[in-house]
Amino acid sequence: MPDNNFVSQKIPDTLIQNYMPYAMSVIVSRAIPEIDGFKPSHRKLLYTMYKMGLLTGNRTKSANVVGQTMKLNPHGDLAIYETMVRLTRGNGALLHAYVDSKGNMGKQYSRDMHFAAARYTEVKLEKICEELFRDLEKDAVDFVDNYDGTLKEPTLFPAAFPSVLVNANQGIAVGMASNLCSFNLKEICDATIAYIKDENVDLIQYIKAPDFSTGGCLIYNEREIREIFETGRGSFKVRARYNYDKKNSCIEIVEIPYTTSAEAIIDSIINLVKGGKIKDISDVRDETDLDGLKITLDIRKSADPDVIMNKLFKMTALEDSFNCNFNILVGGIPRVMGIKTILEEWLRFRIECIKRQTRFDINKKEEKLHLLVGLRKILLDIDKAVAIIRSTEHESQVVPNLMEGFEIDKIQADFIAEIKLRNLNREYILNRVAEVDELEKEIADLKDVYGNEKRILKIIIKQLGEVSKKHAQPRRTEIMLEKHVEVISEEKMIDDYNLKLFLTEQNYLKKISLVSLRASSEHKLKDDDKICQELETHNKAELLLFSNRQTVYKLRIYDIPDCKASVLGEYLTNLLQLSEGERILYMIATDDYSGWVLFSFENGKCAKIELESYMTKTNRKKLANAYSDRSALVDIKYLEADTEFVVRSDIDKILIFNTEYINPKGTRNSQGVQVMKQKKGSRMCSVNTIEETGIRNPDYYRVKSIPAVGYYLKEEDVADNQMTLPIDE
Repeated sequence: MPDNNFVSQKIPDTLIQNYMPYAMSVIVSRAIPEIDGFKPSHRKLLYTMYKMGLLTGNRTKSANVVGQTMKLNPHGDLAIYETMVRLTRGNGALLHAYVDSKGNMGKQYSRDMHFAAARYTEVKLEKICEELFRDLEKDAVDFVDNYDGTLKEPTLFPAAFPSVLVNANQGIAVGMASNLCSFNLKEICDATIAYIKDENVDLIQYIKAPDFSTGGCLIYNEREIREIFETGRGSFKVRARYNYDKKNSCIEIVEIPYTTSAEAIIDSIINLVKGGKIKDISDVRDETDLDGLKITLDIRKSADPDVIMNKLFKMTALEDSFNCNFNILVGGIPRVMGIKTILEEWLRFRIECIKRQTRFDINKKEEKLHLLVGLRKILLDIDKAVAIIRSTEHESQVVPNLMEGFEIDKIQADFIAEIKLRNLNREYILNRVAEVDELEKEIADLKDVYGNEKRILKIIIKQLGEVSKKHAQPRRTEIMLEKHVEVISEEKMIDDYNLKLFLTEQNYLKKISLVSLRASSEHKLKDDDKICQELETHNKAELLLFSNRQTVYKLRIYDIPDCKASVLGEYLTNLLQLSEGERILYMIATDDYSGWVLFSFENGKCAKIELESYMTKTNRKKLANAYSDRSALVDIKYLEADTEFVVRSDIDKILIFNTEYINPKGTRNSQGVQVMKQKKGSRMCSVNTIEETGIRNPDYYRVKSIPAVGYYLKEEDVADNQMTLPIDE
């Protein structure tokens, strides 16, 4: 017999009735962030901590917060605690943490480093949360009942900055998802201010690129970034940062992409080594400690660390993509928006918050004014007020009698009736009534603000400036132009051998092996060209080429083709893509970036720059601001150790100084220190070694401190003087 308990129903109807409400609930009430930057679980947790006084008080056990949050959030304690962990400074998942934590909160970059139990850790709110809760108590946003109707909670936070763009947020709903990358707080505040002033502003001028809490290097492609900014969809690549410890022959990976974990990277490297795809790595260790992430790779001494890292970038998650999907709830409707549209919606929301807060302030001040107006009426006859109260037989008649006697309403009469006897004097009433005029002005000003959107926008701009000043942090993720990323092929085999480099005045560079040079040493040059520098080095060294445009170009010498002395060599204008009029002045070959570069300028100053300051963690081929442009450059010298130089001015003043008198600087474009004092409008015109000058009596020109004026060139030194001409600009 058929079972009468079953009812026939079409599958589409069943899905609509049963599945659609669940899908909408997940989308609207769980997985997708709203315009204030938070999902409901985040908001319930932070609001609970705010009501617990954790914005200004001491830390409390995380278990206390979890327990209190369960009054607003019906989920289990572990789910609430995991939400809290992600918001903490200790976990490092957010660029600007909202929760200050003590204890083990795990790490964003670790898959296996688990957080401690809630009974062991302690938390409070970070200072930046002041900006989230600003004017929350002034009816800035709507409040609704919690799940059992016993408490009220805010539907949104009146965030004083676009927090939705400042911290990374990910959510997977039913049929849709959201994946927001984080941006630098200062850049977002500056961009929002610029957008308020000009809605047609190009935001890429203010927001450079995404910025992640885990750092790394973002490979910048302007077309990809613009697409993300305009549509809210797209992807970009982030790669790890590393150092090379030459002494111990190991690579130290100190920052990894936000989307991966240290354990996943280590596992993939081990698999590559076992599979024989990378043969130069002898050991992989996780040396992460309290100072932060560190994955150490021991490599063979003959191996090139950059070649190894380029292989790992291709074959592991040390270079990973971040896929953007700026899906945000606006008015309960999910929308995928570009940054400008997000700022527009946030601005509309923030304007409404300020209008509501202003209306609240107006009402409060009008209530106070109303009371003071009533108080001013009894000032005319205090004795009458006392007499009315004394002559009233029943307490319940005091207020009606005052209302009738002074023609005031019940609220004013209640206020007057509650005044203490000691305050029922002329001085007290005069002092209180004196506030009336000021209150009237304040109310008029607030009403003007309420009805004037331009003034509201000025308030928003001021608040954004304050947020930026108080909470801004330097960028953590380095931006690396895609064209400056050096990619080394896996098959490329590099032979090391000794060679000589020759630089000519007309931007030709010759790379000649010593074997070839011994066979034929006669150089072919253009008729009006000559060699200005020669350098002995080897094929695996790195070459720094300084130009007359304050730029240094970096090349691996093995990337420069070999040639013979009988050819012109490589034309650097084409090889380095130099701009018009740009030429190379000086070259330095190095293995470890030891030593210094001495820059000498016409104004008599010399800058001693550490060669290490030109070292980069990534394979950048061009560095701007290689030296100061405040004065014309006279000379460049590479120093392995401190030595003496002869300085000459255009009025034949000479001095000999030791470079140990100049403190080395790590800032590349430092102006340096004064070496030769300028006299009668003179300028420094050359810097040479004593041997190059042919000076017979160097002690006469030698100085013990700088700056110094120097001494006029003696006649006996003029005849043999070989001091070179200054470098032309």
